[in-house]
Amino acid sequence: MLLLDAQNVKLYIKDRLLFDLERLQIHSGARIGLVGKNGSGKTSLLEVLTGQRTCDSGTIHTYGICELLPQLKKKDSTKSGGEITQEYIVDALTRNPELLLADEPTTHLDTAHIEWLEKKLGNWQGALLIVSHDREFLDALCTTIWELQDGRIKEYIGNYSDYVRQKELETKSHEAAYEKYEKKKKQLEEALILKEKKAARATKSPKKVSPSEARITGAKPYFAKKQKKLQKTVKAIETRIEKLEKVEKIRDTPALQMDLPNEETFKGKIVLRAEKIEGHVGQRTLWSKVSFLVRGGDKLAIIGPNGSGKTTLLKKIIHQTEGITLSPAMKFGYFSQTIDQLNTSKSILENVQETSKQTETFIRIVLARLHFFREDVYKKVGVLSGGERVKVALAKLFVSDINTLILDEPTNFLDIEAVEALESLLLEYSGTILFVSHDRRFISNIATRILIIEDERIHLFEGTYNEYKNYTPAIERNSAEDEKLLIETKISEVLSRLSIEPTEELEKEFQQLLKKKRALENRS
Repeated sequence: MLLLDAQNVKLYIKDRLLFDLERLQIHSGARIGLVGKNGSGKTSLLEVLTGQRTCDSGTIHTYGICELLPQLKKKDSTKSGGEITQEYIVDALTRNPELLLADEPTTHLDTAHIEWLEKKLGNWQGALLIVSHDREFLDALCTTIWELQDGRIKEYIGNYSDYVRQKELETKSHEAAYEKYEKKKKQLEEALILKEKKAARATKSPKKVSPSEARITGAKPYFAKKQKKLQKTVKAIETRIEKLEKVEKIRDTPALQMDLPNEETFKGKIVLRAEKIEGHVGQRTLWSKVSFLVRGGDKLAIIGPNGSGKTTLLKKIIHQTEGITLSPAMKFGYFSQTIDQLNTSKSILENVQETSKQTETFIRIVLARLHFFREDVYKKVGVLSGGERVKVALAKLFVSDINTLILDEPTNFLDIEAVEALESLLLEYSGTILFVSHDRRFISNIATRILIIEDERIHLFEGTYNEYKNYTPAIERNSAEDEKLLIETKISEVLSRLSIEPTEELEKEFQQLLKKKRALENRS
């Protein structure tokens, strides 16, 4: 059954054509994900299709109840963003529309509630058109992807992962077409040069004929005729070159080679030690006393429900509160959702260079990886969108004179292309990364260790996010076993330090730790 039919729909923003769509149809049972860069018109398209915004031309017919779940929701000072989003979702589904258009429905939701929404929409019988930068969410729910690019929509069958595979095939096909184009162009250019040389030689008299004989035998007109014929051939080759269907070269992604401060001294060594730290907000306990270590080069994801204390933990680390010890070799930079460290009157390049010791060439490579190409870097930050400013802030932090990135929800406000670009940078980063995120695909791709805050406790999982999700815990260790494990970790560290630079203090600490370990073993 046809639920929506849109024909020849155009929308302008001032004098810019945002999109020009010949025909869009949505049928019952459809599960469509709408993807595209920030500013490509995804939200505007949803508003046009639901009648919230008037298009400049075209017709839109809906058949049945059509409901829009907006990205921007009314704020309530007594409720969190997640609670407001949940209310909107429940209200929309209660009206039981035949077609639900959802604009970034996972915004402000933690992982548990995103999974709740996935299940809810997965069991729901109506048709869906979803805008989301959550790739796991699109994979779980969508059977078709619409890509909005340069004002047009291209349809791909399958979920987001299928769409990525099809895009990769398109890229390979494009690269093959480019190579074929370059080869043919080179052949024609070489032939052109050869013919031009022959045409130039055609004005000269033969070596065996004297000038007087050439005048008598009419050699000059002969060579003029030959030259004219060759010039005609030259013109034909030039025309063939002009008529070649031009194929643009795909931009290369240059590898990163960066020198981090103290890289030799922090790699694999303990750079952060948390000992018996606890978290509180007023009278509420966020987590009880816990101890853990971070080594140089770790990529540690901090996960947990909204309000569990993830940002609080980051701030304890940044301010080095009681129980937090940082290695002198550790130099960190912090990214939060406030991007007021950018100077809006300066260019992108000027902002990023301010705190960096890297070369301009390297900085330009990083900016290009985040899709700021060539002249883009001279744009003033003041004219950029929110998502673009986030990318500039991340680039500035990335190239700063640091070896540890502390990131609080870095993917918020980024489109999928930007998230994937950030991922590629972080995967190549040889320093330490501590980050908070609810983006499951992002966590899966980046993290090598997982720190979980839930039920007023902190757990550290040694492994990737996928391993954590598939992990079936054995019988939970008691607190004595936890303490024994911590002591064994400290013994290993002290032994390491003793082997490098033995001192009486270290030897004394080592003996005390052995004594504690024996006491625990005797107790059990």
